[in-house]
Amino acid sequence: MMARALFLSAALALGATAGNAQEALVAYTVVGEAIPTSLTGKPGDPASGRAVVVKRENTCLLCHSGPFPEQRFQGDLSPSLKGTGARWSEGELRLRLVDASRLNPATIMPSYYRIDGLTRVAPAYKGKPVLTAEQIEDVVAYLMTLKD
Repeated sequence: MMARALFLSAALALGATAGNAQEALVAYTVVGEAIPTSLTGKPGDPASGRAVVVKRENTCLLCHSGPFPEQRFQGDLSPSLKGTGARWSEGELRLRLVDASRLNPATIMPSYYRIDGLTRVAPAYKGKPVLTAEQIEDVVAYLMTLKD
């Protein structure tokens, strides 16, 4: 398990697409196991969200599989993304993307919208979220379409 976590950290450090360095993180409130309010104040775009998920640099498919027939290599370390929109609410998905470690401190899922308290971050990515608030909302919108 430790080797997988180190591999994932290395992949993120080398290949992740850092968010806009000028963008300040949007404040959010966690309620139970969710962030019920959009980070941008508006719904995301599902088509853009799918593009974020399948883009190799964002590493989603390193661990997850799902309804992506065009993607030859998909992960099996984490649950399939198929049916995600039926399993969790928008707010629950948002928290899992923003900072899954709030739900499970031992998770291998990266915190895509967190910059504090991280210890293994490549210098070029320090102080930058992996995804922007808009990208988080786009991914949430896409995952909510995955009902089957």
